[in-house]
Amino acid sequence: MQLLWRPMALDDRAKIMEHISHDNPAAALALDETFEAKAQYATNRPTLYKIGRVTGTREIVVLPNYVMVYRIKPDALEILRILHARQQWP
Repeated sequence: MQLLWRPMALDDRAKIMEHISHDNPAAALALDETFEAKAQYATNRPTLYKIGRVTGTREIVVLPNYVMVYRIKPDALEILRILHARQQWP
């Protein structure tokens, strides 16, 4: 299954990395690697994670503070957003 990062998810990811890297560049890099690893794992087991709050989505909790929202397509897994747990979604 192909992994696709939607523009909003890439923007979320970049903003998170920029914010964290101001205080701790190593932590930002480690978190970014965790995002990538969780997304890659989901391509192998797309239904493993919980059903999302928005119909047709699923959510991966990445550490206690971040949630990756994704959608399963016939041939791809689309990462739609990466949100801080305090952000309202939808």
